[in-house]
Amino acid sequence: MCGQGQTNSCNIDASRQRVRASLAHTEPDRIVVDLGATTSSGISGIAYDRLKTHLGMRSGQTCIFDVIQQLARVEDEMLETFGVDVASLGRQLDQQSGAWYPVTLAQGTEVQWPTHFRPVVRADGSRDAVDSQGKVIGRMPAGGPFFDQVHFPYVDGYPDSFEDLADAMSQVLWGRFPRMPWQSAGESDFWERLRAGGIELREKTGRALVVSVGCNMLEWGMFLRRMDQFLMDLHAEPYEVERFLEALTEHHLAFLARAVEAVGDIADVFRFGDDLGMVQGPLISPELYRRFFKPRHKLLCDYVKSHTDAFTLLHSCGSIYELIPDLIEAGFDCINPVQTNCRDMDPARLKRQFGRELVFWGGGCDTRTVLNNARAREVKDHVRRNLDIFAPGGGFVFCTVHNILPEVPPENIAAMFEAVGEFTGS
Repeated sequence: MCGQGQTNSCNIDASRQRVRASLAHTEPDRIVVDLGATTSSGISGIAYDRLKTHLGMRSGQTCIFDVIQQLARVEDEMLETFGVDVASLGRQLDQQSGAWYPVTLAQGTEVQWPTHFRPVVRADGSRDAVDSQGKVIGRMPAGGPFFDQVHFPYVDGYPDSFEDLADAMSQVLWGRFPRMPWQSAGESDFWERLRAGGIELREKTGRALVVSVGCNMLEWGMFLRRMDQFLMDLHAEPYEVERFLEALTEHHLAFLARAVEAVGDIADVFRFGDDLGMVQGPLISPELYRRFFKPRHKLLCDYVKSHTDAFTLLHSCGSIYELIPDLIEAGFDCINPVQTNCRDMDPARLKRQFGRELVFWGGGCDTRTVLNNARAREVKDHVRRNLDIFAPGGGFVFCTVHNILPEVPPENIAAMFEAVGEFTGS
């Protein structure tokens, strides 16, 4: 790995091969590194701006490509400095100078927001995100780090028909304001531009490409119905849940077909999302997962694998140890963020039991207690211990346990990547 403050031009042509080797459970020439290729392996705008200052990077701007989580678009200089091997396939589509405007976040951090996102500022300093009709669907408190969903279209019950499912989804914070460039997905030339941008990105950087297609199942039930009610519905209203999931699966498959047609031959990884875990265990029992979600996850994975040679990645937070055998059978090749600070998610146990079948995309550094609170030397020791466990034999992509949050000291972030470089002596 090229050291801090240097570029990785000497190795960058090998990045895609390195990634695919590790995903195929072959130990690569060095650790595969991700920073910002997904919305769960990124960095907050505030932390990113402080990190740039720490590293002496004065060019460019801190642009927020994920407005809900307030994640920064990691610039090329930063990717090269830390030897990052993967990138979001839509990365080339959000670089137009007129697509951004200045905003001041907490702690006085100056960032750029995309022009399509213009929340209403309230008298108390909080910001309201509104839908196309002016309805408040999300809110960020004054001084807060991100937006929370406040509107749930199906909170009063399921509709008789799901013909308007797409409209209901557009009233949800996550549907109305997706990460860039997906806010343009409805434009007539979007898929052509996405493909052209992906080809340009691969040829220019040599990095492996991740296309995030979402296709969440459990989460869309919680986004539309509200978390508490949808979880109860799995027990009390199984017929309604099945009816909803059938419509949702049809919607997702139509979207996935367009993505596969457009970029299936240039994407290395198709990333899905569905938060199935919490700190103490899965949100639902393995039995409920097998009944409602596993068959539908398998449909999605089978579609990708029958039409492409890409790998499948599932983002799921929390303790999902009990579900991992089913996730493997459903067809997922990788899991992220590998939340090792949760019950049953011990790194050594995960690697020992599932390391031959599953790629661990994450788990490199604990963001809840270590990266934000420890000293730089302690961060490096922690990272080395995790690398000792996850790296042998491949099947590992280094990134943090979810996004780097605003309060993380920049010297700790630098120390984390230094530890990765020192691990392989590069």
